[in-house]
Amino acid sequence: MFTGLIEEIGKVKQISIGANSGTIYITAKEILKDAKIGDSIAVNGVCLTATHISRDIFSADVMAETFRRSSLKELRAGSYVNLERAMANNGRFGGHIVSGHIDGTGEILDISKEENAVWYTISADENILHYVVEKGSIAIDGISLTVAYVDDTCFKVSIIPHTAGETILQYKDKGNIVNLECDIIGKYVEKLIIGSAKDNIYTAHFSREQQNKNHGNITMEFLAENGF
Repeated sequence: MFTGLIEEIGKVKQISIGANSGTIYITAKEILKDAKIGDSIAVNGVCLTATHISRDIFSADVMAETFRRSSLKELRAGSYVNLERAMANNGRFGGHIVSGHIDGTGEILDISKEENAVWYTISADENILHYVVEKGSIAIDGISLTVAYVDDTCFKVSIIPHTAGETILQYKDKGNIVNLECDIIGKYVEKLIIGSAKDNIYTAHFSREQQNKNHGNITMEFLAENGF
């Protein structure tokens, strides 16, 4: 699990992509101080497993599903990426619950300044916007951000200079693709509510069927034979 608070900007040294999968090599410093092979590291919000670690570089395998769901396929040697280690159990929970399991991608439609803040307008598919709520949380390339506006086609976030300076948002332009992960709590709540509703519908339907079946056994002949 991650918090969406980016620890470091890394740089892609090499990326080898086959037909449906590949391996990515990323240079870093801070996150590798206590990293071990097998550790989870979020790369632009995508949870990857470190398969090799040296003093200033680590590698991770990327499977086909990850390429389909995320913008990692857009990376090239020299690309900058947001990096975050999995949350330590003795750390502060400063962002929100980020699983590193991307829901899909969005496109930056507009970038505009408002005094010391920068607004990003991002389009996304309906199945993603369904879970985006105003003043709720969303992870953009792994960055925990607050939604300031949302409609049927896009949503907006406003970031402070510190966030821009510490993440790869400072390198983004209109038309760029970003990874999106909606707040997982909303998805769980919806699943539970829909599941309960289906159970109730089934129970009600079964009860009606049973009642009809029982009623069907009571005929005029049955009543006459039993003294009614």
